[in-house]
Amino acid sequence: MSEGTSILKSKWVQLALGVVCMMSISSPQYVWALFTKPIMGQLGVTLTELQVTFSILIVLQTFFSPFQGYLVDKFGPRLLLSIGTILTGLSWVLSANLTTVSNLYITYGVLGGLGTGIVYIGVVGLMVRWFPNNRGFAVGMVAAGYGIGALLTTFPISTSLAESGLQGTLTFFGYLIGVVGLLAAQGIRVPHASHVQAADQIAATSGVAPKTMLKTPIFWLMFLMMSMMSTSGLMVISQMGAFAKDFGITSATVFGMAALPLALTIDRVTNGLTRPFFGWVSDKLGREYTMTIAFGLEAIAMFLWVMTRSDPVMFVLLSGIVFFGWGEIFSLFPSTLTDTFGQKHATTNYGFLYMAQGVGSIIGGPIAAYIHGVADSWIPVFAIMIALDATAAILAFFVLRPMRAKYMQARAA
Repeated sequence: MSEGTSILKSKWVQLALGVVCMMSISSPQYVWALFTKPIMGQLGVTLTELQVTFSILIVLQTFFSPFQGYLVDKFGPRLLLSIGTILTGLSWVLSANLTTVSNLYITYGVLGGLGTGIVYIGVVGLMVRWFPNNRGFAVGMVAAGYGIGALLTTFPISTSLAESGLQGTLTFFGYLIGVVGLLAAQGIRVPHASHVQAADQIAATSGVAPKTMLKTPIFWLMFLMMSMMSTSGLMVISQMGAFAKDFGITSATVFGMAALPLALTIDRVTNGLTRPFFGWVSDKLGREYTMTIAFGLEAIAMFLWVMTRSDPVMFVLLSGIVFFGWGEIFSLFPSTLTDTFGQKHATTNYGFLYMAQGVGSIIGGPIAAYIHGVADSWIPVFAIMIALDATAAILAFFVLRPMRAKYMQARAA
């Protein structure tokens, strides 16, 4: 018993358990594109109506995160992560018996959003405490678990939809992701004072409270930038099945495989790898310089993607680069926020910033679908996303960098 407890005190074991928890809750967001077509056919709803489900999922995942962060701090991560993983699995099991789109909103959207939100904010908040000197890398690793976790389920779910149908797929995988996440959550621990160095103990007890942070312009600049980047990525995640069909990609094959599931699989890999990679780069190079490079890459990749949209090979390859330029926001922003406002209130503080993801889900989900419906084209939608990415890159270098440097100097004085 004591040996097992000792193992759980290792920050690397905690990192591994955090990755597994994140992997278990990633599918509701990242394989949504596979469900849109069969659900539309079963319920007879429009894409705009259906995408409200995705927005509810992300909005509840993000807008409740400050409160969820508070609960994690108060009652401990193991209990809250256990509840979150159970809710996530249950959301799919109940969605399997859906009969109306309003039922889908409640099951897949509400339960899934609350469940994934608890786990996400809890794991990220825990890692910035276990790894105070390498938080860019550590947060990137667990964020990679969320980004790459669906890699393990994309092709199996695609196959299951064809063989077992929508109901059987949601039921089986709902139980699977719930059980895996629940088991991993049982080993989660908070770092004890004896596990960190004296300097890190001082850092853990200092920091800016949320009510003070929310009064600073630098927080709202980061909120704006994260909203911009979230919008473009979530537009692709939620609409990819729809615009792939319009671009003639759905029925195409690349390297002997169906193009869309292949693209989604590659996306999971690059979306996962970019998080620890750019997190590590930002630990060495600096947060804002890394943001400028990554956000600029996203803008360029999106532009090339839409310009070569009818080529199945380019569609698959560039989709991976698009996600490589996007997924790092989930390591860069929490690391930058904790660097700026301290470690003591890191979980709750990031909960407020993470609400930007909810803003992005609304603009990138139903609003983007509405713009496409009005214009009868995806070109205006992509133009908006490219502009948001490029603007975020410019803001990182020319505005956030000097503003944060000035703020840090004032805090140190």
